[in-house]
Amino acid sequence: MAQDDLQARFEQAAKDALNLPARPDNDTLLKLYAYYKQATAGDVQGKRPGFTDFAGRAKYDAWKKLKGMPQDMAMKRYITLVERLKGG
Repeated sequence: MAQDDLQARFEQAAKDALNLPARPDNDTLLKLYAYYKQATAGDVQGKRPGFTDFAGRAKYDAWKKLKGMPQDMAMKRYITLVERLKGG
């Protein structure tokens, strides 16, 4: 698959994720976030948020689990997850 095609499919999936038929559960939302961040920014950066920032910590931890995953693989997994959530 050409990188340009993958990028276009990823960008479309990101738009589709905003209009899913139902709101995903929190674990799925964290996966979407982590795959998106890994695909767009690479490995996790910065310090882990403090213990009072529960959402920030959960997002950071989910992203950190993907450390080392190639960005194109993260894009593919994000696309697959969005398609599943759309019912496709």
